[in-house]
Amino acid sequence: MKSLTFLVFLFGVLITHAQSDKYVATMKKNLALFDSVKTTADYQALAAAFERIGDAEKTQWLPYYYAGLALTTAGWMDSKLDKEANAEKIKGLCDKAEVIEKSSEICEIRNMAATQQMMIDPQTRWATYGKEASDALQRGMQLNPNNPRLYYLQGMSVFNTPETFGGGKVKAKPIFEKAVALFKSEQPGPLHPHWGQQQAEEMLAKCQ
Repeated sequence: MKSLTFLVFLFGVLITHAQSDKYVATMKKNLALFDSVKTTADYQALAAAFERIGDAEKTQWLPYYYAGLALTTAGWMDSKLDKEANAEKIKGLCDKAEVIEKSSEICEIRNMAATQQMMIDPQTRWATYGKEASDALQRGMQLNPNNPRLYYLQGMSVFNTPETFGGGKVKAKPIFEKAVALFKSEQPGPLHPHWGQQQAEEMLAKCQ
């Protein structure tokens, strides 16, 4: 009886390991596509692929994170994209991710989605979506005060805010400095986000 129990346990371990290997391989394959996708349709297809991985795995939040990242990238690059619908889709992906894990990384995606909604009409949308974007950063920093991407995004917000409203490159410089320092000490886990260092260094150079 003990031998049978051990065999059942061993079989379960092997199945789980095989599933894990397949998940990692599939994630790596799709992550590599970030270097080659160019069009909005490409990013949407990549986002859909990541979402399918998340739906299949059910216990992994990173696929939903990368699906959201793909859609936010499309939102920054495509002026003709329906930013409202795109942002709502991104927030839905964040909701799926946060059922599994409350991560500061997901707060980055929420920040970018809200920022893109605000940019549709900054004057009328700042009070709603500007606050939502700021709140997302603050939640993220509470979850992980050493997440460099949060400070990069905060720096971008300050840099692009007029000096008369408390922004500008002088105010943004120390934020980018902190982001760069955190990037240099960051040790991301397997498959975890590691983007942003080059962008932060470029923005810091603009603040000199």
